[in-house]
Amino acid sequence: MEIALSNIIASLEVIAFHGDENTIVSEIVALDNGVVTDASILWCSDKFKEKLRGISCGNVIVSEETYSWILEWDDNKNPINWIVVNNPRAAFSLVLSTYFYKADKFGQVADSAKIHSSVKFDRNTVNIGENVVVEEGVVIGDNVKIGHNSVILSDCVLGNNVKIGSNSTVGGSGFGYEVDADGLYNLIPHIGNVVLKDNVEIGNGVAIDRAVLGSTLLMENVKVDNLVHISHGVKVGKNTLIIANAMIAGSCDVGENVWISPSVSVIQKVKIGDNSLIGVGSVVLKDVDESVIVAGVPAKKIKDK
Repeated sequence: MEIALSNIIASLEVIAFHGDENTIVSEIVALDNGVVTDASILWCSDKFKEKLRGISCGNVIVSEETYSWILEWDDNKNPINWIVVNNPRAAFSLVLSTYFYKADKFGQVADSAKIHSSVKFDRNTVNIGENVVVEEGVVIGDNVKIGHNSVILSDCVLGNNVKIGSNSTVGGSGFGYEVDADGLYNLIPHIGNVVLKDNVEIGNGVAIDRAVLGSTLLMENVKVDNLVHISHGVKVGKNTLIIANAMIAGSCDVGENVWISPSVSVIQKVKIGDNSLIGVGSVVLKDVDESVIVAGVPAKKIKDK
């Protein structure tokens, strides 16, 4: 693919530009890979701006801060086109998605998929992979993608623009047991469901358990990374991110705009306030206030966010 740099610039909110808008861009690369050509487009954060000294060509998206630093040493001898924006990473993402990313195709249901006749969905607006199982009573919105070998169990609800990776299970029974008179553990029936609101994205190898009663609920724009376990009855607020290997135990209430780092464990019935951040590997044993950073085992407040 060949794109005029002028077209890329027009699609961004550019603060300043230095170079040749007539350059043709044909590849998108990372700053660290060491192979940058005149046709490459890449980005650089302020933190790693020193690495820019190692390139002599290409089309680079940077911030105002980094560009001001560049002007202190750049003698214009190298044919580098500098694209200055407020948020280089977001701009790079827009370029990637607009010009280089192959969008999902909808209207595709694999022949090996097993979908119960009661499932409500439009075949023209879904992408369902090989060996997917969708049980009775499930409702699937528009522009939903379900990856290979994933299972959506009975009565779950998937909103619009939901994405589920491969080998994930949505709606399995929670791990809730009660001891009987003989000291044996008996599973409490879980007759609720899982509801994934619009724009929720689930990675690969994820398990989201159904509630005992009511719903395990992930609100709009929640993003869940690979190998995460979300237990029965959990509520996750809008725009929250849950990163790889995290475990959220039953009946937790996670707020909006929360960042839960890799390998975090959250004990049951904990409430995590809006806009908080849980550090890597933390074990959360008590409620977390809004807009704070906590970390450690057990997790303790580090500072206000």
